[in-house]
Amino acid sequence: MSDYVITDQTGRIDKVLTTLEPEITRSQLKNLINDGHVTVNGQAVKPKYKVQAGDKISLVKPEPQSLELTPENIPLDIVYEDDDVIVVNKPQGMVVHPAPGHPDHTLVNALLYHSPLSTINGTFRPGIVHRIDKDTSGLLMVAKNDLAHQSLAEQLRNKTNKREYLALVYGQIKEDEGTIYAPLGRNPQDRKKQAVVKGGRHAVTHFKVIKRYDNFTLVKCILETGRTHQIRVHMKYIGHPLVGDPLYGPRKVIGKNGQFLHAALLGFKHPRTGKEMVFEAPLPENFQKMLDKLDKQQHKG
Repeated sequence: MSDYVITDQTGRIDKVLTTLEPEITRSQLKNLINDGHVTVNGQAVKPKYKVQAGDKISLVKPEPQSLELTPENIPLDIVYEDDDVIVVNKPQGMVVHPAPGHPDHTLVNALLYHSPLSTINGTFRPGIVHRIDKDTSGLLMVAKNDLAHQSLAEQLRNKTNKREYLALVYGQIKEDEGTIYAPLGRNPQDRKKQAVVKGGRHAVTHFKVIKRYDNFTLVKCILETGRTHQIRVHMKYIGHPLVGDPLYGPRKVIGKNGQFLHAALLGFKHPRTGKEMVFEAPLPENFQKMLDKLDKQQHKG
């Protein structure tokens, strides 16, 4: 339990508590207030309550829920599988692994139902060597055992594997191809976002224009590094944010399913045989429909 007395702080209680309890996010604090875990002078309040000097605030933190991984019978689009690896085509909207607030219905829950997975990456990320965002579709490699996991993780570290994405971005990219070198880190103004920051982690994206439309460009992005939200932040950084991206795109978002970003090609050396393997996944239906629509508009014009 944490107790605070308001002295010179002003404003909404959820905002004030964010500064007093920096490790709890504002949305989590809102939920705690709504669930009655926060009292002011012994009374429950709403998140919009304005604090006053002398208010006694008590915050009772609930015990953290222990996450249990439940295998779930969710259909998977498996592109390739053997005794060591699975290559899966993840649908848009599916979270890769459980996390607080997302304990189930993830790709990991579905994979565990299907097969045993490697254990190196801890309890909640079995088999997961790399991630793609919830609203990004496409290919992901998964390790079934620790030998495979070590080999695939090492290939990622050494940048010897292939990861190519297709993205639909705003505006016409003038160059036919290019490379973005811009270090990434957490956005100091908004903890949910990544940003190009001085002293951030080294991040490199190569891009190649596939097709230009009137106000959009279809571009292939080749990852050299794999930072969180890398393509989304890098494309915004060069003035061409992804279409449909609710986090980094313009305020008026096109579509309801998130960014038009698809992990189209994945290549790696097989952990046991050393054979070079390359897989491709076609664009999901809503992405293809969007391109067909742009094609039609182009021909009309």
